[in-house]
Amino acid sequence: MLRYLTAALLLAAAPALADEQPVALKDAPGRETVESNCGACHSVDYIVMNSPFLDAAKWQGEVTKMIKAYGASIGPEDAKAITDYLAANYGG
Repeated sequence: MLRYLTAALLLAAAPALADEQPVALKDAPGRETVESNCGACHSVDYIVMNSPFLDAAKWQGEVTKMIKAYGASIGPEDAKAITDYLAANYGG
């Protein structure tokens, strides 16, 4: 029974998934670093969704959290480039 319910829910969601468009980040210095580092673990959609709420200091905190809490292997130079890009292009 659960199998049929799961299949029905997936089929119902299929049209919505078909309309999804990939997010294109703003073309600016550091974009490639963000896409390769951040996009390696999660969708870059999160950047756009969170941008109204985060300023430079909060983006710095997010990058630090990804490194320290989630183990993202981002070096100091890339972390700075990511933070600078996010603050300049997606700072709320």
